[in-house]
Amino acid sequence: MSATVELRVVEQGDDTFVEDAWALKEGIRREEGVLRQRRGFFTDAYARSRTFVLIERTLDEERLVGFASVRRDGYILFLAVDPDERGEGHGKRLVAAVAEEYGKVTCHARTSNENALEFYQGIGFEVVRKIDNYYEDYGDAYYLRLGEDSFTEKLSRFFRR
Repeated sequence: MSATVELRVVEQGDDTFVEDAWALKEGIRREEGVLRQRRGFFTDAYARSRTFVLIERTLDEERLVGFASVRRDGYILFLAVDPDERGEGHGKRLVAAVAEEYGKVTCHARTSNENALEFYQGIGFEVVRKIDNYYEDYGDAYYLRLGEDSFTEKLSRFFRR
């Protein structure tokens, strides 16, 4: 059975897919020990942001493959892709959608989250600075910014054609 993965936008104030997004984020946290937030913080931030979601549609159902929740200034609050779907370009597609919409894209990543740092730097994000004790559990973070001639910007231009 073939499936289609489509990009949708969930506007601010709409909690569509928030439960699926929480479940995906928590599954990743349990397996990889990252993305620690309180549920109330997550659901509040999700509701106050615009969220780009990737939905796999089959004949029978829809399934959340990944999502990126973004503030009005292009700051990515949350970015998550189902571990079984990684390597398929879904994360790049989400970041490209954010870049196309906002132009400037920034985020934080734990200094210990090697997978996230490899992903972000691989598509052109640059480390702007390190912030000690950034997270609630006192974990350190890097503040990252998408470089001007990044892969994602090129990909965004390609999608606009």
